[in-house]
Amino acid sequence: MTTTKLAIDPTHSEIQFKVKHLMISTVSGQFNKFTGAVETEGDDFTTAKVHFEADINSINTGNDQRDAHLRNGDFFDAENHPQLIFEGDKLEKINADNYKVHGTLTMRGTSKRIVLDAEFGGTIKDPWGNTRVGFSLSGKINRKDFGVSFGIVTDAGGVGLGEEVKITANVQFVKQKELQAA
Repeated sequence: MTTTKLAIDPTHSEIQFKVKHLMISTVSGQFNKFTGAVETEGDDFTTAKVHFEADINSINTGNDQRDAHLRNGDFFDAENHPQLIFEGDKLEKINADNYKVHGTLTMRGTSKRIVLDAEFGGTIKDPWGNTRVGFSLSGKINRKDFGVSFGIVTDAGGVGLGEEVKITANVQFVKQKELQAA
């Protein structure tokens, strides 16, 4: 069997999140530094193993003060847990272009099973002869499941920071090589 390895192209990929602030608006952010790889048997994505890491210190919400707060112990605790890691171990094919990606997300030293929706964008050979593969992923997690319990109380006594975090990723992978299994 042939093993195919693909590496994420960070120049043509983005990893983003959204969370409610004061329950009246949404704040978006992204990770600017990340790596990722996929390994499959041939071109069969249902056999894929996924490894992804984001550098917590690269978090960017467009506000330096908020970013510094997100890196500290109230949120990601980047000093003790500098990486967010996802290990995908199963891609379940739903139809021709849609999958469920099952795996383990590790954040702040806590690991939990999650499922992401993935839409296959296609495969193409670029002008330089590289094979590229695109996916759009989306999902939701509860930040408290990962030990992020910081909260804000509004003047009405309500919750000021949403527990649900929406994750979106648009990723492009470049085929690295094919290896024949011994």
